[in-house]
Amino acid sequence: MVYFDAASALPPHPVARQALLAALDEGWADPARLHREGRRARLLLDAARESAAESLGCRPDELVFTPSGTRALHAAVAGALAGRRRVSRRLVVSAVEHSAVLHAADAHRADGGTVAELGVDRLGRVDPAQVAELLSGGPGASEDGPGEEGTAALLCLQSANHEVGTLQPVAEVAEICRAAGVPLLVDAAQSAPWEAPPAGWSLLAASAHKWGGPGGVGLLAVRKGVRFAPAPPLDEREYGRMPGFPDLPAIVAAAASLRAVRAAAAAEGARLRALVDRLREAVPRLVPDCEVVGDPVRRLPHLVTFSCLYADGESLLLGLDRAGFSVSSGSSCTSSTLTPSHVLRAMGVLSEGNVRVSLPPGTTGADVEEFLRVLPEVVSSVRAQLDAPGAGTPKAGTSAAAPATEVADRAEDEGLTVDALGKRCPLPVIELAKVIGRVPVGGVVTVLADDEAARLDIPAWCAMRGQEYLGADGTAYRVRRTS
Repeated sequence: MVYFDAASALPPHPVARQALLAALDEGWADPARLHREGRRARLLLDAARESAAESLGCRPDELVFTPSGTRALHAAVAGALAGRRRVSRRLVVSAVEHSAVLHAADAHRADGGTVAELGVDRLGRVDPAQVAELLSGGPGASEDGPGEEGTAALLCLQSANHEVGTLQPVAEVAEICRAAGVPLLVDAAQSAPWEAPPAGWSLLAASAHKWGGPGGVGLLAVRKGVRFAPAPPLDEREYGRMPGFPDLPAIVAAAASLRAVRAAAAAEGARLRALVDRLREAVPRLVPDCEVVGDPVRRLPHLVTFSCLYADGESLLLGLDRAGFSVSSGSSCTSSTLTPSHVLRAMGVLSEGNVRVSLPPGTTGADVEEFLRVLPEVVSSVRAQLDAPGAGTPKAGTSAAAPATEVADRAEDEGLTVDALGKRCPLPVIELAKVIGRVPVGGVVTVLADDEAARLDIPAWCAMRGQEYLGADGTAYRVRRTS
């Protein structure tokens, strides 16, 4: 098997393994105690904190260790909002933040606060001008309540997107936040292994398993002077910000592996970037009706995401797994809620048949070429199983010229209606593709679909196939044939 899911987690880095084993022998005692074993454990904890703080660009006394990156984000949002409760109850988040931040926003909303959401462009980037407008009192973003225009308790912005790899303009947004007096929380989980985040952030979170450290170790940094009120119950550990006995061996391994990964980041990043460039160029050429998403330049060096028409993400992942490649997906088909990826939805790009490839350190050119060799066959096989247009010989009892469902209504010279209610992605788009040729140029096809992914995938299909999307009325999507 070739593991291409580095954005989710990495196997233990050799340095992490060595540090963990050594710390198990030396760092098992309570670092809060004054006896010899406790003092030895405290030395290890202090050294790990200093090393990690140097890697993140903060002071050691600004950094605490948490049980996970998710816990670090939840604690950061809750603590900053509580600390600035008298200033504002308005939280600002980008539409493509990690679900941990969005869940924290939901909790704030349930507690009576308001949440404003920053949109992104088709590359997945926020617009600093939109941030400035929002913080200066303009509309700037969608909001779920009246809020306090021109003020905010906290603004959350990831340094790099976990699904498509796009880098956010953190430095520019940080300067805008500084001028407005609004603290900035940066989720650096994906970028921390590659570089320290730009200066100007107020709070920062990261997660060790993203760089080959042990799972169950998160990092939370809060700059001196930032109003922060950690949620109870608390104790005296970790500067009163994160209660509980620390997993010292794991913390030592996390800090040591971050330093080791960062030392090799420049050279390894350049090497992996060239391999991703190869994937970005070759995938849409080898796989028809495929869209590569995310910023092609300002991006993480190791990650590429693409979406395939007429395929579902789960089947693609299973097919690639059988072919020897472990990848992931942001598509609705791998979600227990059967809803599209919130990142792809915010970008307005195709969500069906989504595949995320994130290369771990050490990936070879031969690995990438083998992936490119097997990918077209896997996609073709999935499309054939769904009886997609152009996927090969139709299954027995069906016709490539007719949709899988009956035409509900037909106006011979003007258009027709296809009933795809109750069908999940990518079936509504497949049925649209099958019937578009049955109406004359200028004619309209109406697709009835109640799958949430249709709101993304039908407009995306129109853009990719050169047809005109006329909009939706509830579950009715109208498409005009243009060629």
